[in-house]
Formats: sequence, structure tokens, C-alpha cells
Amino acid sequence: MNASNVVRRILIVDDEQSGRRALESMLLRQNYDLAFAAGGREALDLARRFDPDLILLDVMMPGMDGRECLNLLRLDPRLAEIPVILISALDDRSSRVAGLEAGADGYVAKPFDRAELRAQISTILRLNRYRKLHRTLDLLHQAYDETLDGWVRAMDLREHELEGHSQRVTRKTLELARFMGVDERQLVHIRRGALLHDVGKIGVPDSILRKPGPLTAEEWTIMRQHPECARSLLEPIAYLQPAIDIPFCHHERWDGQGYPRGLSGEQIPWAARIFSVVDVWDALSSDRPYRQAWPVDRVRDYIRDSFGSAFDPDIASAFLALPDSWEREETDLASEEIPTLRLSIPSEPSTDPDEVRYCVAPASPEISLSA
Repeated sequence: MNASNVVRRILIVDDEQSGRRALESMLLRQNYDLAFAAGGREALDLARRFDPDLILLDVMMPGMDGRECLNLLRLDPRLAEIPVILISALDDRSSRVAGLEAGADGYVAKPFDRAELRAQISTILRLNRYRKLHRTLDLLHQAYDETLDGWVRAMDLREHELEGHSQRVTRKTLELARFMGVDERQLVHIRRGALLHDVGKIGVPDSILRKPGPLTAEEWTIMRQHPECARSLLEPIAYLQPAIDIPFCHHERWDGQGYPRGLSGEQIPWAARIFSVVDVWDALSSDRPYRQAWPVDRVRDYIRDSFGSAFDPDIASAFLALPDSWEREETDLASEEIPTLRLSIPSEPSTDPDEVRYCVAPASPEISLSA
């Protein structure tokens, strides 16, 4: 149904029958659904049941007057956002100001001008319709993001040793982006992209994703397809399209030696350049079943040595300067005995977290972290 054809509900509150009839005759042909109350308490009860889009509220009533009724409306979470137009015989400036300060959305003096009142009603209903639409959209976006959070937790659990990784790198990426002055409106898309950075691994078989030893060349070919898989998954979803840069490009390197497209320098989207530093930081700073977390100084040196090769030098430098960036968050990990494995790192150190993840070999009783 077209929004312009939706019937709006209006509650008319006036202790005098003549006042209610006057408003009814003015609105009867305007495609409104009307309800009537003869006093403040009746109005509050009817508002809860009728759920009006607007209340026309007379001020001068016996018992509970219009201003007291308005105050109670604004204190009730179920009724607080219903627009109210006060109608009063008092037409002085102080009465108008007092009514608006009490929370009224409009104020009309008796005897009211029909054209003026119709205009106020039409304007307030239109604004209220857009307000409700924006609130609905906000709730929808919140539901989307909560769904993403659950989806990401499930993906992290698929790789048991990476549980919590996506949430950690997302928090740190947002911290770095804010530190570098990124506009808050862009952070929404950066957050979603960081959360979904490994969504493409849905297409990677468990036999490869959870393999305890080094991957073969053929397996690496499959593994390196996950950014393309991520793009294929996310592109059809309109609200996630602005978040694709991180899942698609976070394995690109500043020197052009990354994948999937071999982009270099500023060809790499800015959000992906930010995320790639954080992703490597978390990979090297976290315990894995095949190795212990690297010491802080070694991780710092590794990132510093990768300026201009793996990382955008300005972004990596900002990360090293990030306040408290080297304070690891405490996580609740099960105190299980971890298999002892040796990390095998090539002579040309890779900053690809996947390579750090998969280049492992059986170890002697002591863990070796040879560079």
C-alpha cells in the first residue's frame, strides 16, 4: 500500500461536545480515522488502545487539564512519541511557549483557523511518518548487524583456534580508523567489512581450512580464492556492498605481491590497508595450537620491518603509535593441553595471516619460533 493512502488515526480530546464536533466536521472528509475523549484520563486510556498518529488536545478542561495530560503522555514510554497539538482559548505568547516547552508539537488558539489547523496536522503527520520510517530502518539495521555478529561467531568456531578473532580485529580496526580521523559514517561499513573479512572461507573445504600441516600448492590455490568468494557472496546484498573492500582486498600488499589481484600502493582500498595491519597484529599476538603468541617487541619489529612492503607505511606507523594498541585483551580460553608444533617461516617473512596460520610442521617438545 502506498504510504500516502494509509489512514492516519487522530484522537480528539475536548471536554465540550461542541469542540469535539467542530474538529470532527473539519476532519471528517480528510481520510482520517477519528476517536474521541472527553477528558485527560479518558484520553490516556484511549491512547493506549487506539494507538493514534496524532492527538488534538484541548488545554482548558476540568480535572486533568491538557498540560497535565501532555506531561503524563510524555512520561509513558508507550505514548511518549505520539505528536500532540494543543488547542487553547489562550492566545498569548507565554501560553504558546509554555505549551511547546511542555512537549507539544503544535499550538492552535480558539477559535481556530481551519486552514492553519489542517496545515499543522498535515505537516506533523508527514514528519511523524518519516520519523517512524527512520526508526524502523534503524531497528532493521540493528537486526542486520546482530545477525552478522552471530554469523561471524559461527565462522570463527569453524576454526576453533580463531574463536574471538573476528570480534578482536573489528574492535581494533575501528579504534585505528578513529585514531586516523575516519568519518563516523564510514565506520559502519568498516565494522561490517572487518567482521566479514573471512566470510569467503565458507567456500574452503574443512580438509584445507583445518589442515594441521603445511598446505600444498594446489591447496594454496584453493585457499587464495576466498576473497573472490567473499565478493561473490556480498555483492548481491545491497547494504553490504560498501563493506566489500576489506573481505575482497585485505590480502593485497603494498608492494603488489598480495592476492587476489596483485594491487599495490594506493590501488588498495584504504579500509583494506587499515585492516591488514590489524589482522597481522592479531594473528601474531595470539596463541595458536601450533605456536605461542609472539612477544610484543617481536610483533612491533615485524610490523615496522614491513613498512612499504606488506603495509602502507603511514597506516602501519599510525598503528604503532595507537595508544594502548599493545595491551592484549583477556579472553576466556579453556585450559586444554595444546599440541606442540613448530612454526615454519620462510626466509622472506610473509605478513599474510593465512600463511602464518598454515605453514606449520610437527615439532620437538619445545616450540621454535625461528624467523
